[in-house]
Amino acid sequence: MSVLDNVDAATNLAKNNELQLLVFRVSEKKDSAYYAINVFKTREVVEAKNHYLTQIPSSHQLLEGTIILRGLQIPILNLPAWLGVTLNKDEIQRSNILICDFNGVIIGLRIMSAYRVIKKNWNEMHAPDSYRLKEDGVVINDTRLEDGSLCLILDYEKLLSDVIPQALVDVEKDTAELQNLNIPQKLKHGTVLIAEDSKTAQRHLIQIFKNADIDMRLFDNGKKLIDFIASLDEEHIDKIPAIITDIEMPEMSGFTVIKLLKSDIKTRNIPIIVNSSMTGDNNKREAEVLGANGFIDKTKSHGVIALIVSIMNKTSITQ
Repeated sequence: MSVLDNVDAATNLAKNNELQLLVFRVSEKKDSAYYAINVFKTREVVEAKNHYLTQIPSSHQLLEGTIILRGLQIPILNLPAWLGVTLNKDEIQRSNILICDFNGVIIGLRIMSAYRVIKKNWNEMHAPDSYRLKEDGVVINDTRLEDGSLCLILDYEKLLSDVIPQALVDVEKDTAELQNLNIPQKLKHGTVLIAEDSKTAQRHLIQIFKNADIDMRLFDNGKKLIDFIASLDEEHIDKIPAIITDIEMPEMSGFTVIKLLKSDIKTRNIPIIVNSSMTGDNNKREAEVLGANGFIDKTKSHGVIALIVSIMNKTSITQ
């Protein structure tokens, strides 16, 4: 039975502030680290030896080449090398390829072995500040396995940004259209609050808002955003033009953020936009059921300002 066969529905977990992680290793060494990825960004694990790798001339050093799987040409990224691990020929022969789906971008990550699927509450996911001290950091947060082993969750958006930047958001796209956009006064003079834990996604959003000349304030996770809003008086809460939240975040998922804000009379009228790489219909539906006003996938984040304006105009929240 595949290690992915026991996966539950993503939205049922997320709305309970839970997630499932596929735990894997990139080395056979006894003391090698455990890594993890949300199972709902994965499709399957295949044995590398069964798939012919076609190399791509003049490509990024971490882009090993492509394989053909179920009629799709899939780029293979050397995850061990990104993590400073070198596999020898025998290890490469024994390795596996983890097929992933990031916003409809299908890629393969070379791993050594898939370990198991675990269920965690987002409050069991930790994001130490040490991970954020370096711009080139590859770890986004961590958790513990049952035996106490540390399990690291990687910034896969950074990996894509490094190796296949064209797969991510074009922050300059639609900049010209912004010049013709009628920005509501409340948005023009307010500060949009954003919960996002990926430094790569944070940099994209910072540039997008800078291009639009609109103020924003970033929080590394949903709990920090909720705590900040709780510290405000009603007058300042009323001046928040919009809130943007990711779904996957340590300590508190975006679904929990939406649930808390929409159930509070002081914040329920603030437009909330979900900016996520988990773009399945179930996630969009769940966000809408919880009260989110809009949903945008991270490869199209350049359109988030126009989306906020559209939502504010529809709900007459412009002054």
